[in-house]
Amino acid sequence: MMTLMMPELRPLITGAAMIPFQRYQDGSNFRDWVRKVAAEAIVEAELDPQLIDSVIVANESDILSLQVSPAALIADEIGQQYSAAVHVEAGGASGAAALRQGYAEISAGLADHVLVIGFEQTASRLAKNDVQQVYSLSFDADLEGWAGVNTAALYALSFKHYCEIYDCDPSKAALVSVANHGNAIHNPYAHKPMDISVEDVLASPMVSDPYRLLDCSMVSDGAAAIILSNPYGYDKSGPTVQITGSVCSSDYVRLGDRPQPHLFTAKQMAANVAYRMAGVHEPAKEIDVAEVYDAFSGTQFQCIEALGLSPPGQAWAEMESGRFARHGPLPVNLSGGLIGQGGAPGATGIAQTIAMYRLLSGNYFSALQPSRTLTKGVVDTHSGIATTNVVQVLERVEID
Repeated sequence: MMTLMMPELRPLITGAAMIPFQRYQDGSNFRDWVRKVAAEAIVEAELDPQLIDSVIVANESDILSLQVSPAALIADEIGQQYSAAVHVEAGGASGAAALRQGYAEISAGLADHVLVIGFEQTASRLAKNDVQQVYSLSFDADLEGWAGVNTAALYALSFKHYCEIYDCDPSKAALVSVANHGNAIHNPYAHKPMDISVEDVLASPMVSDPYRLLDCSMVSDGAAAIILSNPYGYDKSGPTVQITGSVCSSDYVRLGDRPQPHLFTAKQMAANVAYRMAGVHEPAKEIDVAEVYDAFSGTQFQCIEALGLSPPGQAWAEMESGRFARHGPLPVNLSGGLIGQGGAPGATGIAQTIAMYRLLSGNYFSALQPSRTLTKGVVDTHSGIATTNVVQVLERVEID
């Protein structure tokens, strides 16, 4: 049973930075990337670095980075030798979990300024097959990982069950790939911008039925940073963004143990509590924009429904109607999502939150920024098959 906490101190996002998600072949590595994003976030926040109380570092795996216990090393690299430094790991949700840790520190009064940094050197350090093996061990390694069960197969099984329950044609998932790759065209940080059609997606090589190559998210290098600050003492006037809800919930690790493997039940639980924290009563009506964890194209439908943004079994139809499109009433994954922008697990949840921060502030990339004022957004990140879920609600606030 999840309990509801209503903290008085809800952090503001005061600075943010990221590098493009891609495969870096220029000789740089994660040390270079975290130095860059940390410095840029501090500059944007107009913050004296000596005022940073805590550095929270996220990455999915020591195996991928080949660096055990990275928090102190990164604090050292960015000149924060005497700040509190901790490492947060939650698979693909690592960056989002690190933000939640920062949220908790501000809310508890343990810190006034927290620097959250996420990184992953996923695409350029290990061979592709080795990366896939590491990912497979993030499920139940003894019963699934070493038996050869891979990520795509498990996601495909969940989505096929979804399609059977709701009488959904699996090819409808191609709509997500087309939209997210298309949004990425306007995002200079995106790994895979593409102008493609549904036919292109359906003609791409099969990976795990019904998912084809263009249904899959990218394996990327990347880094991102956000500064969270105590709202008291913030002296700038004008619009800014506050995290008003932040919740984590985990599900059965093994998909076969779940009573309803087509549903992301733990994500739904996390979303419901996050909405209550944020004072959101009807998310489908009150949420203006969403960034969701589209590890595979059909996963986006499952996430949208778990977040309460669409009725059960209807996300694909509402996608087809244009409701979640760039110029629709509730845009989803304007960044391009993991499919278009890319997936650097330790940085993904932070990068999603940066996109939401810019969107609610009204200063995202011009071709992606809706013309109307956006007030509330939801950011959804998970690991496994929606196993560890972190859902965060952000809100535009005006400071007098």
